[in-house]
Amino acid sequence: MAKLYYGSDTAPVTLPDRLLGYIKVITATKLRRGESFTLTWSGAEGDTGRSTIWLQPSIPLRFVFDSAEPEQLNGDYLRALADQSNSATGLNVDVRTWETAEEAVRTPARTTASAASRPSTRPVRAA
Repeated sequence: MAKLYYGSDTAPVTLPDRLLGYIKVITATKLRRGESFTLTWSGAEGDTGRSTIWLQPSIPLRFVFDSAEPEQLNGDYLRALADQSNSATGLNVDVRTWETAEEAVRTPARTTASAASRPSTRPVRAA
């Protein structure tokens, strides 16, 4: 399990490595642009209800992953989460169901000639 340290809080938010990989890519992109947003999560082990934090460039963040190698991320799911982070509700993830949501956006196999000419979805590396 990966850990997200937020501000001066010494208790980390614990999430699966790949899920935090998605959050890291979105957060780095938005904060690099000077864009603030909320991150809400629910279903984390030992937590009831949901938690929300306000992410902005002046608040320190640290991402700690169990894996030494970056996770392979699904580009379609990454775009879906990025679009969500731009909404008024911010980025919302349910730790219990995010893998099902990730799988649901995978592009099905294409069989028609016109569909075959479209680029396929490639995994994104969460550097």
